[in-house]
Amino acid sequence: MFISLAPYLNVVSLLALGISRMNKKIYIGVAWPYANGSLHLGHIAGCYLPADIFARFQRLQENDVLMVSGSDEHGTPVTITADKEHISPQDVVDRYNTEHTKNMKDFGISFDLFTRTTTKNHTQVVQDIFSTLYEKNHIFDKEVESFYCHHCNRFLPDRYIEGTCPHCGCDQARGDQCDECGQLLDPIDLVDVRCKLCGKTPELKTTTHLFFALNHFEDRLTEWIRDKKHWKSSVLKFTQNWLKEGLHNRAITRDMTWGIPVPLDGFEEKRIYVWFDAVIGYLAASKEWAQKQGDDEKWKEWWENTDAKHYYFLAKDNIPFHSIIWPSILIGYDDQLQLPYDIPANEYLRIGGEQFSKSKGTGVWVPDIVKHFDVDAVRYYLSMNMPENKDSNWDWKDFVIKNNDELVGTYGNFIHRVVSFTEKNYGCIPEPGDFDETDNHLVHAIEETVQQVQKSLSQCKFKQGLKQIMSLAKKGNVYFNEKEPWKDIKTDKAHCATTLFVCLRMLKALSVLFASYLPFSSQKVWAMIGNSGSVHKATWNDAIEPVDIGFELVKPKPLFKKLVLDDIMVEEDPFAKLDLRVAEILEVKDHPNADKLYLAHIDIGDKGKRVIVAGLKKHYTADDLTGKKIVVITNLQPATIRGVKSTAMLLAATDCDGLVSLLDPKDASPGDEVVAEGVSPNPEEVLSFDDFQQITMIINGNGEAVYDGKTLKTESTIVNTDKPVKEGAKIQ
Repeated sequence: MFISLAPYLNVVSLLALGISRMNKKIYIGVAWPYANGSLHLGHIAGCYLPADIFARFQRLQENDVLMVSGSDEHGTPVTITADKEHISPQDVVDRYNTEHTKNMKDFGISFDLFTRTTTKNHTQVVQDIFSTLYEKNHIFDKEVESFYCHHCNRFLPDRYIEGTCPHCGCDQARGDQCDECGQLLDPIDLVDVRCKLCGKTPELKTTTHLFFALNHFEDRLTEWIRDKKHWKSSVLKFTQNWLKEGLHNRAITRDMTWGIPVPLDGFEEKRIYVWFDAVIGYLAASKEWAQKQGDDEKWKEWWENTDAKHYYFLAKDNIPFHSIIWPSILIGYDDQLQLPYDIPANEYLRIGGEQFSKSKGTGVWVPDIVKHFDVDAVRYYLSMNMPENKDSNWDWKDFVIKNNDELVGTYGNFIHRVVSFTEKNYGCIPEPGDFDETDNHLVHAIEETVQQVQKSLSQCKFKQGLKQIMSLAKKGNVYFNEKEPWKDIKTDKAHCATTLFVCLRMLKALSVLFASYLPFSSQKVWAMIGNSGSVHKATWNDAIEPVDIGFELVKPKPLFKKLVLDDIMVEEDPFAKLDLRVAEILEVKDHPNADKLYLAHIDIGDKGKRVIVAGLKKHYTADDLTGKKIVVITNLQPATIRGVKSTAMLLAATDCDGLVSLLDPKDASPGDEVVAEGVSPNPEEVLSFDDFQQITMIINGNGEAVYDGKTLKTESTIVNTDKPVKEGAKIQ
């Protein structure tokens, strides 16, 4: 019966699903992360995870996929970080490109190429496109007024400028864009403009820049988006509004020395700006990938092929760069190149209602999350909670619930009970007998789900697709319970074998369906039930193929672990418990009861004025300390020292020679928060001294204060020591 039934079911399934063997060219471009800080889960949920799900799905569809991205290494985000850390921009991007590349691999993001914008190839492609657009009169020079900071003695590129957004009132808007409302800006649009470096108010001065004539492409773009009914409504509406308001020409050079040189006489001191440079990376990366394949022309199979479809994954703040600016560049450069087919931009992932932000240090950081959690569990929660059409929140409690109830309780439980029961009683995948109505009903549910998920993922509806897969896993548990194989094994072993065969067939389907979402555990399930090779080299049709009868099973190990919320809270970085602030010493007096101690009166801004006891007499005079900026712990349990209550503790470094040096926050203001890069502050109300002693901070070779390799900094400065100490000096 099995020999005749299984092929018949497969033929029906193939016809029903409409699976085609014709290979299609699918190009996937993913937004390029700035190489100025660690990735957080907002980046993953916003574009990298949905892109990876889509790419893996398309490969299972037997389509030719090219997915590229890389580190965005030019522009002011990088130079601002370099200025703060007193290192070169190249040092910054080298550090974060290495980290980002590793994070992408750790998280299972399956790029065909993850490159960087500082390659020679990228520079050549950008300069070629720039020169072609200039020759076609799509780029022109123009005198403009630009902000100049007399305190810093420099023109300020737009990301060196902050102020209040004229559209939404956010007081943290940058000179190029407001992240809160997504509006692109010019620096002169901002209210209450200030220099990001020094906080002073800059003034406008005349300079000359090169502009890209966006208005040349209004008509062509308006015509191009007429048939984009498949775009998300938010993306289409955003793009239509831009076109209705009329496109404004946009400066593509900046007064800076870090970036791609302008290939034009008279502009040697300026650089091509990052927004123009980065999107060209999509084409440059494709050419680099082709070179690595040993065929310099292979990129044309995706870019000069009218049947190829181009998808771009990004967060909502990037929409105009991909729906307006990048298509305009392509049309102006070579109108034979393929324009975007779809731009499935996501909304924001937030935490506690607040937007994830590198600059504010707000987020759950990828280097930390991959150390402490099963990546598939995090991918599952982000996929189920993906901000596809509205902002969503990362919620630790909900993460634990979904992991325990759904991954462990539903899917993991089904895997374990089916494989362990079959292994114990048969030792291998058994041959089935005749299918009854319940068996056929479940086989039909498998086929129906494969069809539904195929449709959902084809339309980039990833949450919907995951819910459909999980619904099938739930049906598997219901089927197992209803069939009661633990009873049949004693009375009707042939009927029991059929039940287990159908369950194992469902596991094969689930391993394929889940492969796009849970790449690591899906491979384990795929191999567990007798399939050779990688599930990621399988085809979508394998989800409806039967399993191999006679394959010897082994006792399974649980694929997913239960989480305990309290344990997760314990795993929070201990540094997060500290409330470190900048303080200014107002006055220093001798301690009335101790010859070696000072009493220092300090101002901690919004934390008020306090008195601390400091054992610094051997190392600093009272005059040395008066007026000095220091770093203090404000939430340490107060201590009474020789009869005087100390309500904060200053931090100083002591090296092996006994040299003591105070931490120096430079020109930061009293009350400014001091954080460790990549650690989100979550201060305890009162921190015990024992807890503080568990936190090790040292001075590195650059004289910087660091915790676990993470630099201590305020919003505007890197924390150093006020005099040199040896590397490894301990901060206490």
